[in-house]
Amino acid sequence: MRQKAQYLLAAARIGLGWTFLWAFVDKLLGLGFATAPEEAWIRGGSPTFGFLSFGSSGLLAGLYQSIAGHPVVDAMFMFGLSGLGIALLLGIGMRIAGIAGPLMMVLMWSANLPPANNPMIDQHIIYALVIMACAAADIGKVWGLGTWWEATVGDAAPFLV
Repeated sequence: MRQKAQYLLAAARIGLGWTFLWAFVDKLLGLGFATAPEEAWIRGGSPTFGFLSFGSSGLLAGLYQSIAGHPVVDAMFMFGLSGLGIALLLGIGMRIAGIAGPLMMVLMWSANLPPANNPMIDQHIIYALVIMACAAADIGKVWGLGTWWEATVGDAAPFLV
């Protein structure tokens, strides 16, 4: 792969990593951006209740509304945001991020079927494709700790490399 393309994908990886990690931190602490301080997860708020209860629509809305605010769903969502954010930001665990990230994005996409602005695709699908491209191109090694991660963790847990 050309060096310029690697750098562009690495920049996209880092940008997406920060996007997911920021969403985690804001929902955890209620920094007042997308999450009000009184709705912070550490103050007993639910990171999934508002969107799944009132923001989901379409074919699977009933399913998503039925799981809104459940503690297990909240924990899985927050674990997914933080894990994906850390993996992409640092360039580690790209194999698992390349599977878990697109799965998370497709689930988020399916909460509003069909999407409001386009009958098929929205930013969640684009994010999923970029995450898969970064994993497939081994971009964690560019501006990231992927080489170190592979050498350290690779033999012990090859599925995490």
